Amino acid sequence: MLKGKNIVVGVAGGISAYKVVDVVSRLKKQGANIYVIMTKAATNFVTPLTFREISGHPVVVDMWAEATNWNVEHIALASRADLFLLAPATGNIIGKIANGIADDMLSTTVMATTAPILMVPAMNTNMYLNTIVQQNISKLTQLDYYFMDPDCGKLACGTEGVGRLPEPEAIVEKVIEILKTNHDFTGKKILITAGGTQEAIDPVRYIGNRSSGKMGYALAEVAAHRGAKVTLISGPTHLVSPPGVTIEFVQSASQMQDAVLAHFAESDIVIKAAAVADYRPQSMSEHKIKKTGETLHLILEKNPDILLQLGHLKKHQILVGFAAETQDLLVHAQDKLTRKNLDMIVANDVTIPGAGFNTDTNIAKLLYRDGRIEELPQMSKKRLAEVILDKIHIECRK
Repeated sequence: MLKGKNIVVGVAGGISAYKVVDVVSRLKKQGANIYVIMTKAATNFVTPLTFREISGHPVVVDMWAEATNWNVEHIALASRADLFLLAPATGNIIGKIANGIADDMLSTTVMATTAPILMVPAMNTNMYLNTIVQQNISKLTQLDYYFMDPDCGKLACGTEGVGRLPEPEAIVEKVIEILKTNHDFTGKKILITAGGTQEAIDPVRYIGNRSSGKMGYALAEVAAHRGAKVTLISGPTHLVSPPGVTIEFVQSASQMQDAVLAHFAESDIVIKAAAVADYRPQSMSEHKIKKTGETLHLILEKNPDILLQLGHLKKHQILVGFAAETQDLLVHAQDKLTRKNLDMIVANDVTIPGAGFNTDTNIAKLLYRDGRIEELPQMSKKRLAEVILDKIHIECRK
């Protein structure tokens, strides 16, 4: 499955370095070419000879040693890599890379590579949870580094908690997942909106909708994995922020409008998956409205139609919208596609089981400017995100 892939494995100085021998062995059996770089600290746990015998290639430790197979070894390895795996990724090596320090062969090679980098942290629980370490991980995640969460269990220091290196087979599966990813959106800037908006009635109440944000978040995650620089404008949600994505949180339709317009001009692709409220209260009560009668009258006024505005403004952008309907799906979706000057619209009937709000699946129809309609079967929202991006990529090439 990994035949012909060049994987550089960076081994830092942690006790779990011994488990990386099994990782290298498994990657080798998958057909990958493995090149190992060790820190000097790592050699206290596993000898370079062990990795050399398993990988079939010389192991690099000393940046100043005479080169064996390459003229400028760290540049050659950095250029050769299809993927860079750091395991165990100690707090020390994470801190170095997060702060641009390149003072040994491993950190120098990481600094020179443009390949995807997968870090697999393993360390004492308190070290892993240390605010500085977490800030470094967050920083690198925003810079498109991949991370695996450490496992929980008995640690070498005698304590129990988070910090164990994941099992070798899990690491190999993650490597395969990353290398299978198509990086066809590298260099593209994609703006995505997700979730519903909340229009305040008073300090306690608001008008909202049932959108969970799952579709928009799936699109953001998949687009980032495929190499795009993704900005996600999100309404309130309980979802975890996708790795490698720049996210901005908003509450109201007006706030979402401001955020979208701030990023629109620089975007190549805009996907409006958010469920933006059509109306808002004409005025917000300064204090909580008390129950004083059998009825409460609210005067609503129309919110800005963000997608319509983008359709008027767009120049080079690919613009994609969503239509969540309960009747006459194709009629309403086609009208929205035409009236708002979209390149594609994703339509679904939210009354159909498996296609509504707050589900993990969707059943969609894709409508295009040239009149084509594609009907898709029920699938996960992440899989649908892949399909939508596949179609967008085709539109980009026209």
